[in-house]
Amino acid sequence: MISSSLLSIHVPDAGEVSALALTPDRPRFGYVFAHGAGAGMTHAHMEAMAQALARRDVATLRFQFPFMEQGKKRTDPPAVAQAAVRAAVMAAGLRWPRLALFAGGKSFGGRMTSQAQADQPLAGVLGLAFIGFPLHPAGKPSTARAAHLAHVRCPLLFLQGTRDELADLELLRQALAPLGAGATLHLEHDADHAFHTRKSSGRNDGQVIESMCDAMATWFADVHSRAQKDGA
Repeated sequence: MISSSLLSIHVPDAGEVSALALTPDRPRFGYVFAHGAGAGMTHAHMEAMAQALARRDVATLRFQFPFMEQGKKRTDPPAVAQAAVRAAVMAAGLRWPRLALFAGGKSFGGRMTSQAQADQPLAGVLGLAFIGFPLHPAGKPSTARAAHLAHVRCPLLFLQGTRDELADLELLRQALAPLGAGATLHLEHDADHAFHTRKSSGRNDGQVIESMCDAMATWFADVHSRAQKDGA
């Protein structure tokens, strides 16, 4: 059984935003799941991933950034987006006080989460998982967007498609190399930034989602286990 709850989260200086919590019967972990720049928390891909994670005993809290809540096309300034991430993490901690928490999200949402963590650690969050980290704009290869990752003091998981036009793989590997064992890169063959694959790949989008959620659940368990050993 998986329960779904609609919530309202207050973002300082930006008002109320909607949120959606999906909780399996026996959750092991909680994941604060931020959406991308082009679609909100109810996008079919996010819903499919949240359901797949729930089947792996991972509770998810999706939320709207203020710009999406207000129906605007232009994304929020970083300070506002990061405040929304913090508010969502706080809401998840209150809702699931006994769960080990992780945070991250799709593209823009993942990057805003990492920037928030780099500025000041998110309370109770053990690690960040990115679903298509947007290393650079399409057609403009650069590693500038990864500079802040050096200031993130928790484990990082990058789930990337090998055809992602917003993350040249060679540049991404270069950006992650200084992070050493703190960064894990999981590749989905032939997937683009939206994690769509071509028929010639032999896999469909649903199979890609299942693979990513397997990787996330395994990584959550590994990070949690290491954290428990370090705290023993």
